[in-house]
Amino acid sequence: MPNIASVLKSEITRLARKEVRDGGDGLKKTVAAHRADIAILKRRVSDLEAMVKRLAKGQSAIAERARPTLAPSAPTESNPTGLRFRAKGMAANRQRLGLSASDFGLLVGATGQSIYAWEAGKTKPKPAALAAIAALRGLGKREVEAKVASLKGQ
Repeated sequence: MPNIASVLKSEITRLARKEVRDGGDGLKKTVAAHRADIAILKRRVSDLEAMVKRLAKGQSAIAERARPTLAPSAPTESNPTGLRFRAKGMAANRQRLGLSASDFGLLVGATGQSIYAWEAGKTKPKPAALAAIAALRGLGKREVEAKVASLKGQ
């Protein structure tokens, strides 16, 4: 006959294990829910950091545009004149002056096809042409028309 103390001890051990197992189920569910919440928060933080980075980049670009420039950009190896070129700016200037691409090319020493390529952003003008384009920025329609007429008359 088994000892009553050993039977009692084994029964208490069995019940204790069952209680621990049952009590842990709720804890497991809670831990799983917390892990899911943490994953969601991590994704949200990374999205917000990316948004802040984009906004900071945009703010620096806005500040750069708003900063008054007293002199042209500094000369570099690729741009020895220090003049900047924007295809949209050149196209807008040509339209403002009411010039065809071939007439504009005549003024800056290029062909009409080159003008179209520059405005499309496919190529960039050489430094000599950049200087001529910059010289046209401050001129009015009448002055430009007179120059074109004199160049065509030669």
